[in-house]
Amino acid sequence: MENTALIPVLYGLDTFYFLICGALVMWMAAGFAMLESGLVRSKNTTEILTKNVALYAIASVMYMLVGYHIMYSSPEGGILPSLGLLLGDEHAVDVVAAGGEDAPYYSARADFFFQVVFAATCMSIVSGAVAERMKLWAFLAFAVVMTGFIYPIQGFWKWGSGFLNEAGFLDFAGSGVVHMAGAAAALAGVLLLGARKGKYGPNGQINAIPGANLPLATLGMFILWMGWFGFNGGSQLKISTIEDANAVANVFVNTNMSAAGGLIAALIVARILFGKADLTMALNGALAGLVAITAEPLTPSALMASLIGGVGGVLVVFSILALDKLKIDDPVGAISVHGVVGIWGLLAVCLTNSDASLGAQLLGIGAIFAWVFVASLVVWSLIKLLIGLRVSEEEEYEGVDIAECGMEAYPEFTRK
Repeated sequence: MENTALIPVLYGLDTFYFLICGALVMWMAAGFAMLESGLVRSKNTTEILTKNVALYAIASVMYMLVGYHIMYSSPEGGILPSLGLLLGDEHAVDVVAAGGEDAPYYSARADFFFQVVFAATCMSIVSGAVAERMKLWAFLAFAVVMTGFIYPIQGFWKWGSGFLNEAGFLDFAGSGVVHMAGAAAALAGVLLLGARKGKYGPNGQINAIPGANLPLATLGMFILWMGWFGFNGGSQLKISTIEDANAVANVFVNTNMSAAGGLIAALIVARILFGKADLTMALNGALAGLVAITAEPLTPSALMASLIGGVGGVLVVFSILALDKLKIDDPVGAISVHGVVGIWGLLAVCLTNSDASLGAQLLGIGAIFAWVFVASLVVWSLIKLLIGLRVSEEEEYEGVDIAECGMEAYPEFTRK
């Protein structure tokens, strides 16, 4: 028989845990901002920072207005979600206190907060891929549609009990729903936008464009690594039972080990290919490991998690090189880290979770990628038609900081 006297304590504990994990995921916004500002040139730093702070605010407002309702207030098993506004009511005290099988075990507002920071994370993936040549307001216009509609619709398919959930598609914390979705939107934008001037030369020549601040990029990677414990750990949804507490601890360990495996593998591959220890590949290797384990951080052993992350670290190096050969210019490697490795993470679920099926995983990969890529391509194309996507050649040469923001991040270094 349920002990109703403990219900307020357990409800408070699970709500508190959920909120703290949400705060950790929110801190990933700082990680993306630091990583991206470190990997772009100094003349484009202010603008990339503006994108990151603005997209977080836009995601918060749009997800509150329509996104959360689309994602979680729609009928089970469907393809088309229900449209609606705002968040709905908080759980009534008497309903929670009564207990029972259907009683909520954490605050409805805690759930919204945890979900909104995921929506912002998905949009953060896009900003680095289109860096250094996209108009600020074109990017922000896309952020409105992405966080309010495109992301929530495919999120409903899996986490809102839509058709992918019914089909048995497994994605514990979002290798597909968050990371591959963000990469698909980024890829659509990059294809329409084109490469940065000087990135590719004649006869297949690829010119490296180094970032301005590798210490900042490294700090960003560590912030993301830390925030990922909330990302994956919070996706267990509660911690107040022995089983859930053990599961959360296992998720934390596997998340850490996969990141470590990804970093080591990418560093070794870079050393073999380039003869040097490439820091940027190591940073992306760690992030690749984190993306790879996000689809299923609970069922692997710590060793298996390290190996899953290691494969992600190898994949990300070769993917970055392959995209360059295809002249798809991604300044921070976001499409490779979140897209290519996101697909690997979804497939790797089948290695450790007996409930997973390859068919369901492929269905989820195909459905999410197709929806987000096509919808994003349409939206990017409309924005290009209405206001343009790309700054002028002169503005790109001078740096988008001055053209888009009217200020420089490092004026004492860049001003002559």
